Formats: sequence, C-alpha cells, structure tokens
Amino acid sequence: MSWPETADGDVFRRLQSSQFAFSSVHEIDFNVDFEDWPPSCDAMRWLEQEYGPVSSYPPMDGFGGYVLFKIVGMLTYDLVIVTQDRVSKAMADYGGVCESWGVLESDPQ
Repeated sequence: MSWPETADGDVFRRLQSSQFAFSSVHEIDFNVDFEDWPPSCDAMRWLEQEYGPVSSYPPMDGFGGYVLFKIVGMLTYDLVIVTQDRVSKAMADYGGVCESWGVLESDPQ
C-alpha cells in the first residue's frame, strides 16, 4: 500500500511495518481539540449525534482540553482523512479541530 508523505501517511506506514491487520475491524479514536474549554453544548451535541458517546478531557498540566469519539470499522486512510476534515469543518465555529487519531495495535497472529 502507498500513502501520501504526510503525518497520517507516516502512521499508516508504521502500522504496515508492524503487520497491523488492516483487514480487521478496529476501534479508532479521534480527538477534537478546542481553543476554549469547555466546548459549547452545541458542539458536544453534534459530535454525539454523529458519532455516539463522547468522552471529554479537560485541560491539564499545560495541555488543552479535548473530546474523544470512536469509530468502529476497518482502518483506511480515506476514513481518517474524511472524518478529520468533516469534524474539523463542523467544529470550526466552536474553536475545535480534529487533527489526531489513534488505534491500538494488536499482536500479529
């Protein structure tokens, strides 16, 4: 597989080199960072309507607060990019941006 020379592409290359099971379903975490804390009720409501339950993590130790939501499915580059873009556009008016994601790697079988 080939991915663009971006931070997200780098993550996919690292996952591929560790024999990540791209053909399996995974729980993918996405973070929405907010300039101001707490996020507006409207922002939280939109995220919950679109992605189900969310978890919020207030600012601590000099790091800003963020909201986490999960998508369960097969990890693809398009899924990551489309989700980040869609959520960032929806959260822009609320001072939020979705630029980070993660997935737990399991040991190859």
